[in-house]
Amino acid sequence: MLDALQQSAPLAVAAAAVLGLLVGSFLNVVVHRVPLMLERAWAEQAAEARGEAAPPAERFNLLTPRSRCPSCGHQIGALENVPLLSWVAQRGRCARCGGAIPMRYPLVEAATAALSALAVWHFGATPAGLGAIVLSCFLVALALIDFDTQLLPDNMTLPLLWLGLLFNLWGVFAPLPAAVAGAMAGYLSLWSIYWLFKLVTGKEGMGYGDFKLLAALGAWFGWVALPAVILLASVVGAVVGIGLVVAARHGREVPIPFGPYLAGAGLLALYLRQPMGALFGLG
Repeated sequence: MLDALQQSAPLAVAAAAVLGLLVGSFLNVVVHRVPLMLERAWAEQAAEARGEAAPPAERFNLLTPRSRCPSCGHQIGALENVPLLSWVAQRGRCARCGGAIPMRYPLVEAATAALSALAVWHFGATPAGLGAIVLSCFLVALALIDFDTQLLPDNMTLPLLWLGLLFNLWGVFAPLPAAVAGAMAGYLSLWSIYWLFKLVTGKEGMGYGDFKLLAALGAWFGWVALPAVILLASVVGAVVGIGLVVAARHGREVPIPFGPYLAGAGLLALYLRQPMGALFGLG
C-alpha cells in the first residue's frame, strides 16, 4: 500500500484528504472536550486541596460519552457522523430536534482535509509528508481552542514539541541541533518579552502557553524560522486587534489570543521556511 502511494501522487493526495476528513471530525471533539476536561481536572484538584470530596461526575474524555446534540441531547449515530456528508445531508440540522449544527464542524473537517492533501502534495508520501499532516492537525486544534478559551493546553503543546524533536532526529525538517536551539529560543524569546512587558506595564501581555507553542514550532523548524514566525504572528495579531478595537467589538482591555496567529505563522513556515529565512538573511 505504501509503495502504491509513493508511486502515485494523485492517489497519495486523495488518501491524505480522506484521512484529513476523518481526523478533522475528531479534531472537532478535541476542540470541544479538552477545555472541559481541563476544567474538571482543575475542579477535582481544587476540591482535593480544600480537603473535600470531588463531586461525582460521569466519565468524560475524548472517547466517552458519545457525541450528542447540544440542543436536545440526542446521541449522534454513525450515519450522522460521516465527515462533511452528514452535515450536508442533514442541511446543518440535528436529525431529531432540527437544532442548528454549527458550520464550524464541516469547515474544520474540510480545512484539515485540504491541509493534509497539501502536505502530501508538497512533501510526497514521505516522513516529511506525515510530519506535515501531524503538525497541521495540532495547529488547527490549538488555534481553535485558544480562540474559544484563551488556553493552549500543556497536554497538546508539549507533545507537539517532543514530536518536532522526534522527527528531527533524522533531520526531516531541520538538523537536530537547530531544532533543540529552536525549542530553547522559541520559549525564551516570548518569555523575555512577557517579563519585559510586565515590568514596564504591570500587566501580563500573553500566557505561558504561547511560549510553549513557539518552542514547539522552534523544535519543528529550527531557530532560523523563528524571527519570521514571530514577526508574522505579531503583525497579523496587531492588525486584527486594532481592527476589532476600531470596530468597537472589543474594548482595549479585552485580551486577544495570540495562539491562532502563531499557528497560522507556523503553517506558513511549514511551506515557506527557506524564503522566510532568506528574508532575515538566515537561510
